[in-house]
Amino acid sequence: MINWKDHEHELTLFTPKEFNFKENLNYLTRSSIECMYVIKDERIYKAVSVGQEIPIIEIHADAEDNLVIRFLGNSAPPSKLTRTAVAHYVWEWFDLERDLVPFYKMAKKDSLLKETADSFYGLRIMGIPDLFEALCWGILGQQINLTFAYTLKRRLVEKFGRCVKFEGESYWLFPTPSVIAHLSVEELLELRMTVKKCEYLIDVANLMVEGKLTKEILLDTGNLKGAEKMLVSIRGIGPWTANYVLMRCLRFPEAFPIDDVGLHNAIKHLLCTDKKPTKNEISHLAANWTGWEAYATFYLWRILY
Repeated sequence: MINWKDHEHELTLFTPKEFNFKENLNYLTRSSIECMYVIKDERIYKAVSVGQEIPIIEIHADAEDNLVIRFLGNSAPPSKLTRTAVAHYVWEWFDLERDLVPFYKMAKKDSLLKETADSFYGLRIMGIPDLFEALCWGILGQQINLTFAYTLKRRLVEKFGRCVKFEGESYWLFPTPSVIAHLSVEELLELRMTVKKCEYLIDVANLMVEGKLTKEILLDTGNLKGAEKMLVSIRGIGPWTANYVLMRCLRFPEAFPIDDVGLHNAIKHLLCTDKKPTKNEISHLAANWTGWEAYATFYLWRILY
């Protein structure tokens, strides 16, 4: 349950002990071309869509590492409904509901995770609360390097997303499914992505516009395997993309993108080998991670940047 206090112009989210704002900030600054938020002086600035309102928020940590959310712009505070929605959004974004004590207990006994968990203690899986954004990011990132994936995302957002300006800075909202659903493949090809990715994005957008694909529908399957099965039945979504979305958006801690190149590179680095690990080798190494595969993967990714 979210633990927060409403000061109207400002909100305070009371974070768990196992949380370190700077570690999460380090993750958020991994790309210089990120377009969904701005980071300055250890503060995050972001536009959040809540119904008809689009507040611009500033997030920073206080002395106790609690998150303080400040609303920028208008002299009057947003509505109570909007303030509550923003509090919930940030709580979910930072995965603050998760009790990481069992993860750290497991990691202390794991040869791959022990030093990594100690080094990045307090890091949370920074999520993508919006399902469409998470699916698009997963599709865009298929079989390309991270830098080009960020480039494609930026092109998509700046071409078809919504921009809110404040004090000379542009804050972007991710394109909605209804916008992408009405595009042609040719219009998306201008962004220099493959024809297949253009088709996949439009197909997913249409499913969401038609109400056939929502977070609620996926969560109502009741378990990871049910949600994964539903996702991989969609053209363009394979096991890697499905598990990425299950991990970053639907918050299944046991989601495991075992085919992820970053995971393979991290394991190679820790084992001091140039040989790509096989699935069987990864499964053996991950034998102790049961129920925490997503967090194990996220922490191993962290050593790469």
